[in-house]
Amino acid sequence: MIASTVIAHVNTVWRDEIVPSLSDYIRIPCVSAAYEPDWASLGHMDRAVDHIRAWCAARPVVGLTIERQELAGRSPVLLMEVPPFGVGSAERTVLFYGHLDKQPEMTGWRDGFGPWDPLVENGRLYGRGGGDDGYAAYAAITAVEAVQAAGGSHDRIVVLIEASEESGSIDLPAHLETLGPRIGRTDLVLCLDGGCLDDQRLWATTSLRGLASGTLTAEVLHEGVHSGEASGVVPSSFRVLRQLLDRVEDPGTGEILVPECHAPIPDDRVEQARAVTAELPEAGAGIFPWVDGVRPMVADPAGQLLARTWRPTLSVTGASGLPPANRAGNVLRPFTSLRLSFRLPPTTDSTAALAAIADRLLADPPSGAQVRFTEREHADGWNAPRFRPELEAQLDAVSVAAFGGSFRAYGEGGSIPFMGMLGEQYPDAQIVVTGVLGPGSNAHGPNEFVDLNTAERVTASLALLIDARTKG
Repeated sequence: MIASTVIAHVNTVWRDEIVPSLSDYIRIPCVSAAYEPDWASLGHMDRAVDHIRAWCAARPVVGLTIERQELAGRSPVLLMEVPPFGVGSAERTVLFYGHLDKQPEMTGWRDGFGPWDPLVENGRLYGRGGGDDGYAAYAAITAVEAVQAAGGSHDRIVVLIEASEESGSIDLPAHLETLGPRIGRTDLVLCLDGGCLDDQRLWATTSLRGLASGTLTAEVLHEGVHSGEASGVVPSSFRVLRQLLDRVEDPGTGEILVPECHAPIPDDRVEQARAVTAELPEAGAGIFPWVDGVRPMVADPAGQLLARTWRPTLSVTGASGLPPANRAGNVLRPFTSLRLSFRLPPTTDSTAALAAIADRLLADPPSGAQVRFTEREHADGWNAPRFRPELEAQLDAVSVAAFGGSFRAYGEGGSIPFMGMLGEQYPDAQIVVTGVLGPGSNAHGPNEFVDLNTAERVTASLALLIDARTKG
């Protein structure tokens, strides 16, 4: 199979057919269930599933079948299957994974840009969910289409697109229980929900952090009262929360003080971080939109990369009980709630970590305040098994063909709950996590974008890889 033929086909499909359809997908506010409890009645998730299903079903892929699976009370999944083509084998299966649910809108979008308003500027398609992870179904089916069109080969293909990943894949285990026999034995998993550190090569993710989260509330009064009358007698609910947070996080350094949240960093991951940052020093901290004068928490680039991929951290991602600053009267408020998001090392037991966090937060509340830690969620991280030599060689070859640069791997700080599930269900499968979320693409934040050139090259790499796999 001629690589140039595959690349040309992929580029044409992306520019002429994927971008218009992906733009229409961006317009659908299919916010994940954790953030939109009325998702089912609103119908946006159904629209997104049907939109992507219709596009995929119309592609000229030999033998493609698509099923939308429904389970009562759960978000749907799309299961697509393509029989082997050319010299491919039905005894080997390549499983593509992606999701189509989205994070909430977030504030801070540039003037003229918005989460549900797709806009192409300088080769980037802006809008919520395009790169995380709406593009995945398009890329998977286009990769298979390109192989067939170029006269190549592929093994049996299964594409699984879920709709609850941004909620911790809460619905996926039930679907996998039903679909497991249909998916069958899997030899290679291509997860398309990852990122890349530059646009010069194919990147694979070697680890993902776990997650533990919950809403911490301190309540001191039944209703707000005049702060001039009450302060000095009634404890501030905000100060109570500050005291509680100091139990789990060092306020000076950000170090997490709960031993169950820590795990040793494997030597090979330390060496990998050093190798990546030796070539790309900006991979540690240089990818973020810093305000002038702010210093990173860690000085050296390798330490920065490890800090955001293997160290436990705490982020306060939301608050309740606080009025906007310009509407804040002289009132001692009755309660404060903070949404706490702990990122955990890939090998940490998230169940034990969450239990230990809760124990620290709830024991002996300061000033006798009523303290609650509710809406708890957790998910284990994932540390990839080593690539077999033949797969690593194939990844390098397809990266050179599609990008012009050698393949590289690194750890990511985000979470993909499916990977932990997958590692347990398919312990012998080789797993490649890749994607289009490069520097500045800002998934989950404002001004999220897909770099279209990167997306084309990633898609072409996938096509070349599934063809190479059939040739040993």
